[in-house]
Formats: sequence, structure tokens, C-alpha cells
Amino acid sequence: MGETMATPTTTMARLSAILAGSIGNLVEWFDWYTYSAAALYFAPVFFPKGDQTAQLLQAAAVFAVGFFARPVGAWLLGRYADRVGRKAALKVSVIVMCVGTLAIAATPGAEQIGIAAPIILLIARVVQGLALGGEYGTSATYMSEVAGRAYRGFWSSFNYVTLIGGQLVALAVLIALQHALSAEAMESWGWRVPFVIGAVLAVVAYVIRSRMVESPSFTQAASTDVPRGSTRAVFLAYPRETLTILGLTAGGSLAFYIYTTYMQKFLSNTSGFSRDVATEISAISLCIFCALQPFLGWVSDKVGRKPVLFMAFGGGALITWPLMHAIAEAHVVSAAVMLICAGMFLQAGYTSVSAVVKAELFPTAIRSLGVAFPYAIANAIFGGTAEYVALWFKAEGMESGFYIYASAVLAVAFVAVVMMPETRRESRILED
Repeated sequence: MGETMATPTTTMARLSAILAGSIGNLVEWFDWYTYSAAALYFAPVFFPKGDQTAQLLQAAAVFAVGFFARPVGAWLLGRYADRVGRKAALKVSVIVMCVGTLAIAATPGAEQIGIAAPIILLIARVVQGLALGGEYGTSATYMSEVAGRAYRGFWSSFNYVTLIGGQLVALAVLIALQHALSAEAMESWGWRVPFVIGAVLAVVAYVIRSRMVESPSFTQAASTDVPRGSTRAVFLAYPRETLTILGLTAGGSLAFYIYTTYMQKFLSNTSGFSRDVATEISAISLCIFCALQPFLGWVSDKVGRKPVLFMAFGGGALITWPLMHAIAEAHVVSAAVMLICAGMFLQAGYTSVSAVVKAELFPTAIRSLGVAFPYAIANAIFGGTAEYVALWFKAEGMESGFYIYASAVLAVAFVAVVMMPETRRESRILED
């Protein structure tokens, strides 16, 4: 089951455990988001036919397929993490991600190998999806388990700090390449560089994770009637908790991908900004979004998880329509940044507590699987399809229909918050 450790009791001990759990998380999300960040450049390479919207639509379809591999990875690695250990599962996930990322970097374009190019891209994206499906639940579980009762919201919020950080680093690498290379070089080979970097960093993350210590909740958990990693127990013994995660994730994932990965395309394809400026606006707003996570995680330690979730989904359902219309008409960088950050502030009410709320709902024996599997299902359906659905509405000439769709899903998530318990008071993470 890996190494054991005493429960961290000092700030530095907790910080050390959180850093050990989050470094690999950042790398895996960097690899995952590099696809979206570089799609504006590689879409014509793999999908040469059609205009920009058509090419992005095909790239978004592959992006979505990767999400549908995530429930499989969540099930496999979630069970593995509950049976063998959090550390072992985190090591497996990062090396699988390395394989998928390297395959994208090395695949020739459609001009060289024809239809095989998008097929290999699809397979590589599925491999990445398997890796990330197991990564989220296990890393969220590990970080929540080592965080400690008093500031569990604050410390576990670094799950999304590193998740957003991975996307931010992907954008930063893309921006650096945009300034260093010509547009022709970026479209020819420059877009491959971030994937090579991601594969190398995944190897480094594997080495770091090999030196991790195991979660005390896993090593010290008392025996229960629930078998470790039982899929049956997740759905039959804890149906309310499973439905809660499905509802929260549906709204949270959709809003997250609207403001992060899709927003770059929306700014370029709808608001009229250049690709370079759209990327820079996304990077600025992501920096602010990242900084909000620990603050709202700390707030949840003081007032509870439900108030910040009410803010996220209640506010999100109300402002999505007018906010997206305003961003579409924002042709000045400062206005676009402020509008996007307004939406992100509300969204941070979900992302800051996403890991801890889900981990607090399940007992140790099925916690990784319970967090990962329902999350991956809802994330695939609503998060993975966000770009494709948005681009479909645009292609059909009714872009504002997507805003209505997003508001409706956020309203469903709001209902899930109303029905859930206050997990700060009723946490099932017993080891402090």
C-alpha cells in the first residue's frame, strides 16, 4: 500500500503533502489543456477542410471524445486507488498521460498520412482521457485527506489551483511561442512544442510521485462493511451522495469550460479579437481565477461549503445570458477581462470547494471511486461537450441558445446544492 505517515499537524507538513500531491496534478492538466490551447493552430493540420469554425468544431469533437474516456479511467483508477493506495494510482495516471501526450506531439498531419492523422489524434486523446479520469478523483481525495479538519477547504482548494495552473502554463507556453515564432512556424511545427514539454514534465512528475507518502486516511482507516473500491456501494449504498456529485459537476464543469477553454475561441470567433490577443485575455483572467481558489476555500472553512456553492450556481444561472452577450460585444481588452472575471468569481465558488465537498461525502473505502466516477460521467456529458455544443449553436446561427442551455444546467446544480448536506459539519473524512 505504499509508505505510511503520521497525519500532518503543522502548516509546513501539510504544505509538503499538498505540494507532493499537486505537482503531478498540474502537469497532467497542462498536458490535457495544451490540446485546447493549441487547437487554433493544429485544427487545420488534422482537419484541413472547411472554414475556421468547421475546423474548430472537428477539433472540439475529438476534445469531447477524450472526455468520454474519463469515466472509464475514473472507474479503473478509482478502484485501484481505494484498493492499492492513492500514491500508486497517481503514479499510473501520470505515466499514461505521458504516452498520450507524446503521441499527439509525434503524429504527422493529414497532408502526410491522410485519414490516419485524425484517427491517431483521437486515440491519443482517449489515452489522455483515461489518465485524467483517474487523476481528478485520486488527487482530490489525497489532498482532502491530508488537509486537516480546520482548514480542509483552504488546503484542498489547491486541487483547482494546480488544475487551473496547468491550463495557465499551457497558455503561457503558447504565448511565448507566439512571440518567438512566426505565424507560419506556429502552424507548421510550433504547436507541437507544448506537447513535447508536457511529455517530459510527466516523466518528472512520475519521479516526484514515486517519493510521495501515502494518505493517512488510506493507511489508518478502520475496517468497514463496505468493500474497498466497490462500484456497487457507490451507487446503491450512497445514491444521494452520487446524485449530488452528478448535479454539482454538471453545472460546475459546463461553466468552467465556458470561461476557460471555450472562452479563448469565443473571443476570437465571436468577439472579434485576434488569436494572439484572445490567448492573452484568457491568460490574464485565468491568473485571477487561480488566485480566487484559496480565498474562497478559506471562506468555506468559516461559513460552510453550501453558501459558496449557492453563490456559484445561483449567481451563475442568473448572469450567464447577459454576461455572454456583453462579452460578445466587448471589443476592448480591459472590458473583456473584467466581464470574464465577473463570471469566474462566481464559478470559483464551485471550483474552490469541488474537491473537498465530494471527498467529504464518502467513506475512505470508496472515496476515490465515489469522487471520480460520478464526476467523470457528468464532466464528460456537460464539460467535455461544452465547446462542441457552443460551436454547434454558433454554426446554426443561434449562438444565444447556448447561453440558455448553460443557465438551465446551472439551475439544476443549484437544486443539487439545496438538497445536499453541509459537509463541513458532516464530513466522512474522520482522520485529522
